[in-house]
Amino acid sequence: MKSSIRRSRRAAVAVALGSVLALTATACGDDGSGSAGDKGNEGSGKGEITFWDNNGGVRTDIWKEIIADFEKKNPDIKVNYVGIPAASAQSKYDTAIQGGGLPDVGGVGTAMLAEVAVQGALDPLDSRLEKSSLNGKLSQNLLDSSRAAGGGDKLYQIPTSSNNGTLWYRTDLFKKAGLDAPTTWSKFYEAADKLTDKKKNQFGFTIRGGEGSIAPALDASYSQSGITSFWNGDKTTVNDPKIVAAFEKYVALYKKDTPSADVNNDFTKMVAQWDSGTIGMLSHNLGSYQDHLKALGADKFRGLPNPTMDDGTRVQISNPVDGLSVFKSSKNKAAAWKFVEFAVSHEENSKFNESAGQIPANTEAAKDAWIQKAEPTKLAAEALNGDGTKIVQLPYYLPDWNTISKADNEPNFQKVLLGKMTAKEFLDTLADQLNKAQADWKKNH
Repeated sequence: MKSSIRRSRRAAVAVALGSVLALTATACGDDGSGSAGDKGNEGSGKGEITFWDNNGGVRTDIWKEIIADFEKKNPDIKVNYVGIPAASAQSKYDTAIQGGGLPDVGGVGTAMLAEVAVQGALDPLDSRLEKSSLNGKLSQNLLDSSRAAGGGDKLYQIPTSSNNGTLWYRTDLFKKAGLDAPTTWSKFYEAADKLTDKKKNQFGFTIRGGEGSIAPALDASYSQSGITSFWNGDKTTVNDPKIVAAFEKYVALYKKDTPSADVNNDFTKMVAQWDSGTIGMLSHNLGSYQDHLKALGADKFRGLPNPTMDDGTRVQISNPVDGLSVFKSSKNKAAAWKFVEFAVSHEENSKFNESAGQIPANTEAAKDAWIQKAEPTKLAAEALNGDGTKIVQLPYYLPDWNTISKADNEPNFQKVLLGKMTAKEFLDTLADQLNKAQADWKKNH
């Protein structure tokens, strides 16, 4: 059943790509994008362009502010804003690729980047960036993640922002227990044990067992093992003995130092559970900061980058990166690129990320005053851009990645927590699926 789903998914991409190539170009001047399959052109750098926001509603106000700033400095360019809810962005792009009506420029996250790029819809941005005022001012780790997510050869996305794995911990509970901040994995496990008192319904940690469980489990495993690459040749490292050992230690926390309800908890339930005040630590990204602030107040918690190894080595998996892409069918790529350059400039990128509560891709923006005041974001930015930080690039470019990391293996992860599957069996199964997906991808690229 699962293999047939993956075959159908590959077939859908193939059909979409065929449709793109079959469609003929339609001229429409400098008033926006052309049809799917059209190679587009540079245009005059003036006139109208259409921008699709891939997180419409949530980010509408800040994008409209950036657009107003842009139009004030570029009065000969008008930007037509279209907000698309995040949940439907992928399908909206797929439909437009097959039927026409793509924007000139749009928000495309790394989770969907490969599927949009493989259908021939995006313009490579390498040469534009090399000649741009942005060159040398963007986080190299985020650029690497953008390039890897698009397949590794070309840059199809200019990163705007990233989240980062964050370990939230209760400073009041740690102080009461005489514990150091959980900056290393040894200190983390010590705290998880010491803060657990099942008779009082108090636990050291809450583990994500429901939807979205695979990424935090992989992050914990790679960062403890010190392994810095997802691939060793054409084989994944996900079932390397060091990863297996780290994974076993992580899942062993379940029910020993975590609530039993964690087996079904997604991030919403985890955050609500942690904010109730009876759990010491929570691993979640920067996005839950405001929830914690409202529930606990600023003096009862801190957010740190996920722990390092005892020797200070920092390894983390690549987090999804949001960014902007220029569409190949655009009739006004020059104006579209001007908008990208402006949106990711120091001032505008800082403004966007202060609103979003995320890490700016622009390294000058990452030094601004608001970040210095928001400690979790400041520390996350420093960790992400640190010289010694090693990023394990997850294979977002694989067409089967989302299926493998969600539908196929989230139920298996729950089996591991419940003792119905060993950690090694889980990781061997995951590795086998990934190796086949990688072989299939290489065969077709």
